[in-house]
Formats: sequence, structure tokens, C-alpha cells
Amino acid sequence: MLFRSDPKKVMFEIYREADFSGRYKVVYFTELGEHDKEIEIQEAMRGEHVFDGFLLHRERNQAKQIVDEILERLNRGEDVDPTTIEQNLQPYLA
Repeated sequence: MLFRSDPKKVMFEIYREADFSGRYKVVYFTELGEHDKEIEIQEAMRGEHVFDGFLLHRERNQAKQIVDEILERLNRGEDVDPTTIEQNLQPYLA
């Protein structure tokens, strides 16, 4: 799998791990280094897709804080649907 990097966007996916823990995680594909790219992509592919998109590069730090908050909510067992995730991230989506 090959991902093109747009310097103005950060490609990401929120997913649920496929293993017994079922934790929710995020992977920022366009920020992966060569040494961890294959492992991270495979892990995300095995997991259950929740939400994906592109973040504006200039707003990525604020967006990542929002993503972290969403992950915390999901991992506490809250029902956070894709529409809610999109609404929370709307100002940061490319």
C-alpha cells in the first residue's frame, strides 16, 4: 500500500484494535517513518475502521488533541458515532 504525502494534509484513521483488548487507536499515515510504516498500517488494516480523513497540516496539533479526547471517550465505553467525530473535527478537516 502506498500513500502519497500532501504537505498540507495529514491522513489519519481511527480504528479499534483487532486483538482481545479492543482499544481504540489512531494512526497518522502521512507522519509514519519508514521503520514503523508497515507495522502500523498492518495493525490498522486488521482493526475495525471507525473514522478516517485528512487534517489540515497547519491545524494538526489542535486536531490531534481533539482526536485524543475522542479516543479517551471511546476507550471509556462511550458511544461516539462517526457523525459526532466528524462534527468535533470539522474545523480541522481538509
